[in-house]
This record gives sequence, C-alpha cells and structure tokens, in this order.
Amino acid sequence: MDRLVERLSAEGQDIAVGGPAPSVEEFHHRLTELKYVFLKFTGTRGGTDLGVRIDDATDLGTADFTTATGNVHVEGTLTLNFQPVRCIADIDLTTLTGTGHLTPVG
Repeated sequence: MDRLVERLSAEGQDIAVGGPAPSVEEFHHRLTELKYVFLKFTGTRGGTDLGVRIDDATDLGTADFTTATGNVHVEGTLTLNFQPVRCIADIDLTTLTGTGHLTPVG
C-alpha cells in the first residue's frame, strides 16, 4: 500500500473543505450540482488536497446551507498515487472543517 494512502487511512484525520475558494455556497454547489468536492487533509506537510467524486452515500440531511449550520457526511471515490480509494468525511458547515479518512478499494 502507498505510504500516503496508508497514513490517510487512519480514522480521525483533520479535514477542511478545499479548492480555490472554499465557502459554504461553493461547497453546496459542488455537492448538489457538480457531485465533485475538494477536501484537504490538513495533517500532512502542506496539506493534501483531493478531488472526490461523491456518491449516494453522501448525506446532507442535517445540513442547513442557508444558515451555514449542521453537518455533511461526504463519501466518494478517487485515485491517490495510482491506488483507488474511498474518502469518508464529516464536515461541520459552521467551520468547513471536520474529520475523515481514506479506505483502499480492492
């Protein structure tokens, strides 16, 4: 297993909404329209910004994007260092931060 994948597979990694201009509005647009979000694992040197193609396991049920409150459960897939992985994260809309981890696929 790739060392970075192995490191990010430990549960409870600090994560922030990533991308060029992280905001609640942009995060909502990416979740609902594009189905593709940027999440940054902040515990690595310089951070590791990943693009995640979200799927039906993502849950917006407790999120209120109008008041920027609640939580979003994000799940989706990507390839990191040639290894397919699943990203699982819980993001607090108030701070656009949370925790999560990667799970190797296959």
